[in-house]
Amino acid sequence: MSTIETKVLVPAGALGIPYDRTALVKGLEAGPDLIAIDGGSTDSGPYYLGTGTSKYSRSATKADWAELMAARATAGVPLLIGTAGTCGSDSAVDWMLDITLEITRERGEHLKITTLKSEQDRSRVTTALDAGKITALHAAPAISGSTIEDCTNIVALAGIEQIQAALNTGADIIIAGRATDTAVIAALPIARGCNRGAAWHGAKVAECGALATTNPNSGVILMKFDKTGFVIEPMAEYAAATPYTVSAHMLYENADPFILYEPGGYLDVSEAHYTALDRRIVRVEGSRWFDTWPYAVKLEAARRVGYQTVSIVMVRDGHYRAHIADWVAALEASFMRKAAARQLDDVQLEIRIIGHNATLAELENASGSSCEAGVMAIFTSPSQSRSTEAAKLLNPDLLHLPLTPHEPMPTFAFPFSPPEMERGALYEFCLHHTLTLDDPMSAFCLNTIES
Repeated sequence: MSTIETKVLVPAGALGIPYDRTALVKGLEAGPDLIAIDGGSTDSGPYYLGTGTSKYSRSATKADWAELMAARATAGVPLLIGTAGTCGSDSAVDWMLDITLEITRERGEHLKITTLKSEQDRSRVTTALDAGKITALHAAPAISGSTIEDCTNIVALAGIEQIQAALNTGADIIIAGRATDTAVIAALPIARGCNRGAAWHGAKVAECGALATTNPNSGVILMKFDKTGFVIEPMAEYAAATPYTVSAHMLYENADPFILYEPGGYLDVSEAHYTALDRRIVRVEGSRWFDTWPYAVKLEAARRVGYQTVSIVMVRDGHYRAHIADWVAALEASFMRKAAARQLDDVQLEIRIIGHNATLAELENASGSSCEAGVMAIFTSPSQSRSTEAAKLLNPDLLHLPLTPHEPMPTFAFPFSPPEMERGALYEFCLHHTLTLDDPMSAFCLNTIES
């Protein structure tokens, strides 16, 4: 395959993160071959994967996505989002597709849209576990068939092979489920014959938009890939890429500054060299890619582990603030006694000391930097009702428990009434493993529609 210089425009580190609109216009004028953006990650915790929902509001997502769809129409190139809807579950892909179709109807557009789904059936994962096709990554928890059965959602992280398959459908818009941040950028350059090491390295640098520049909030960058390297150019005039900012990004969310593992292999940048073409643009060469076998993709999953209720009390009395750790210990001891008496032994209590000026905010007139402390009590149990019952059990102590039996009873402040706030279901990540695949597409599903 002959090498074709490939330009990928990355508007921001993720859909929903602000970017410079003028810079986006400049990026479109540069003639990109693809507009690619990330839609989420595990950064926001397991709740979103556990429930298969997005952390972003639908209205905000629609507004941001509509702008990028308009940019796609201007450039006449595909628009690709990976890890749609924060978590990349099938339901999140469907949610993003629904938004996309709504925008096309409002604009009277007729587009070809491809979805790439990454969710895994629990029975299939269990079969893979029994067949020895699931491998634990470093520090992964021990798992069994029951662990997998407890999962509410399991996703596999797509690599370039799956993204390339989606691109090959000729779609105007591609909505991908869970995928590596880098794959959505590296897939097209590699498909067009660009240097594989450069494509993966450039994708790593570009995954968070302008984060690898002197002005991270500007968002928009243009990546140019060719047969020997890549060039990064921020589109905002007041942003610059330097050898330092570009090389440093290999440390971002990566334990090794030289090695990055991806589906099907790993990137080695130990011999990469970074050249400033001018004060704003950097070229990188020397990055190397190594294939590994068997081909494997990472699995992520979340499961429900209980229900939570939270209570918060504000402590302003100087005597109690000075002995806040002792007071918290007294609260915990009191709860243990009461919980045992009320058969609430299965409720776990965690107390955190939080806050600064959380009660009066700008109205605060007390001198000193520590006029109050917030005490947050977190109750976790197998049911919501028992968590709330336990929270109500501690309610009087949060408001009035004295440090010692022989001092006046204190009164603190609840910022809310009632102070018990039901958080609902609590989720935890439970898979940090890889799944071996004989066919890279066997764990993924493509579907194309005409709007």
